[in-house]
Amino acid sequence: MKADIGLIGLAVMGENLVLNIESRGFTVAVFNRTTERVTDFVNGRGKGKKIIPSYSLEELISNLERPRKVMLMVKAGKPVDDFIEKIIPLLDKGDIIIEGGNSHFPDTIRRTQYVESKGLLYIGTGVSGGEEGALLGPSMMPGGSKEAWPHVKDIFYAIAARASDGAPCVTWIGDNGAGHFVKMVHNGIEYGDMQLICEAYHLMINSGLFTYDDMAGIFEEWNKVELDSYLIEITGEILRYKDTDGEPIVTKILDSAGQKGTGKWTVVSALDHGVPLSLIGESVFARLISSMKKERVKAAPLFSSPVKGPKPDKKQYADDIRKALYASKIVSYAQGFNLLRNAAVEYKWDLKYGEIAMIWRGGCIIRSAFLNKIYEAFRRDPELPNLIIDSYFSSILNENSENWRRVIAGAVRDGVPVPAMGAALSWFDSYRSAWLPANLLQAQRDYFGAHTYQRIDKPEGESFHTNWTGRGGDTASSTYNA
Repeated sequence: MKADIGLIGLAVMGENLVLNIESRGFTVAVFNRTTERVTDFVNGRGKGKKIIPSYSLEELISNLERPRKVMLMVKAGKPVDDFIEKIIPLLDKGDIIIEGGNSHFPDTIRRTQYVESKGLLYIGTGVSGGEEGALLGPSMMPGGSKEAWPHVKDIFYAIAARASDGAPCVTWIGDNGAGHFVKMVHNGIEYGDMQLICEAYHLMINSGLFTYDDMAGIFEEWNKVELDSYLIEITGEILRYKDTDGEPIVTKILDSAGQKGTGKWTVVSALDHGVPLSLIGESVFARLISSMKKERVKAAPLFSSPVKGPKPDKKQYADDIRKALYASKIVSYAQGFNLLRNAAVEYKWDLKYGEIAMIWRGGCIIRSAFLNKIYEAFRRDPELPNLIIDSYFSSILNENSENWRRVIAGAVRDGVPVPAMGAALSWFDSYRSAWLPANLLQAQRDYFGAHTYQRIDKPEGESFHTNWTGRGGDTASSTYNA
């Protein structure tokens, strides 16, 4: 008996993915660098299933149907490159290497080119949903050698999560690093969603109006309306969960957040592409400042707290926060999809933005009803330059604007940090402004560096320089944007 696919790497994600694939009717050959893991797995969770143990890479490859499909579920970085080098000599023309880890997209671009130069095919696929998603159905974002897609499509469709309408949460994303780029942006948006929810929680705590059970109930109610999502759902459950002494366990958790780097990658990529990804950037920075716990504890008694304003009406305040959260969420996704659009131009990827929204509706961490609205927006206009231009999103932003501003103003007055919500509102106010003070900025640049400027009363693209002090010359610097 030959296997339909081979998988290298039997850590939690790898094990769960193998069990998922096998449960859909496929046979899987498995290998792990520490071969004892293979024995433990086939005699444990994999016992009695269509799983073929392999104790060397040569044995793994010999156990596969042609074209051979080998999936790597190993730590991103050098381990991926090391395994690619080891298995290339064992494969034949047209065989397929699939990498399902959290790789940085430039590595996937490089690896696709390298593997194709050896006559093989390569797929770098983003897999979202964590351990549970790997077992029960993740959202999958494959990209790379398009010729490989027909050979793996049936397996990927079978194991992917299903949205509420039954659609599989997987589609071919695009060439070389497109799949891992889209997964990276997904993770950046995830950072934004989580930070926005944390700010809503902070605002409620600071108001003194809500118990933890109150807040749990509010998030449960929000999960029945437009904010319906996995992250809102689990937030309600977290806030209601009690420790052994009857106190909410979340109150016992140290307020110092960790991260694995994908949010940072998203922000760095946005800077490289000149995309104002301010909300996700602030979400990354919020985690960084939270990790400065010892410094914050020392600083706290040195500064007086602002005098709080009058307590708001409890019901109205919760509604204001809900609307501020939803408006900010719209901005976060608008920024994320802008980054996708810019990258598509840069790397010549034919990204289908509506389809990307569709495959994020199930399995992944940011799954939500909201993604249906994004799909509908791109269905109305596939060339939509920005989500907030769409009629649905523009109407919501107009409708929620007063509540949004009231929440931000109150937070500033009371000294509650809302970096993501505040960044969202600033971006929105900038985007909707026909005029910004960048004319002064251009004058400053020309004053100290002769960087030139354009004039509103002259043809577009024509550059001018002013000798502001009378001491400079007429020579201008070259004009370019980094």
